Amino acid sequence: MATSLTLQCSLMSQQGFRTPPSALPSFGGRASSMSIRCQVGEQEPAPPQAPKTRAPKVVSTKFSDVLAFSGPAPERINGRLAMVGFAAAMAVELARGDDLAVQLANGGIPWFVLTAAVFSAASLIPLFKGVTVQSKSDGVMTADAELWNGRFAMLGLVALIFTEYLKGGPIV
Repeated sequence: MATSLTLQCSLMSQQGFRTPPSALPSFGGRASSMSIRCQVGEQEPAPPQAPKTRAPKVVSTKFSDVLAFSGPAPERINGRLAMVGFAAAMAVELARGDDLAVQLANGGIPWFVLTAAVFSAASLIPLFKGVTVQSKSDGVMTADAELWNGRFAMLGLVALIFTEYLKGGPIV
């Protein structure tokens, strides 16, 4: 049984219970009396609540929801393509000494289109089947880590292009 404590304070009038004036602080020469009554009442305990269970999140598999601006596909696909693109651009630049513009001019565009198609299809098929990325992430390589790596790869590609433009050639 739980008990609660209720405090009730009331100012008593001059006719009621009086405390000796020496026991109360002086407020501008007026004497006032105060009494404090305490009452303990017993309350019945609240019924135990059932633990809240979360229903599994329903994932939409509609094309417009998957590819929406805030949907699961756009940033993830762009990040995956940026990770592959940045690694490939740096590898070719280190191996042959070609900057990004020369790489694209020397047959890089068909490779880019093929890679974009394969990665987009591989990323979209599980999403259209209702599989979430979070359900497949564990350990070090989580869904959030993939997003951050993709974001850094996008920034790396932009920095690579900007640096090569300012330098007038490849970085190495």
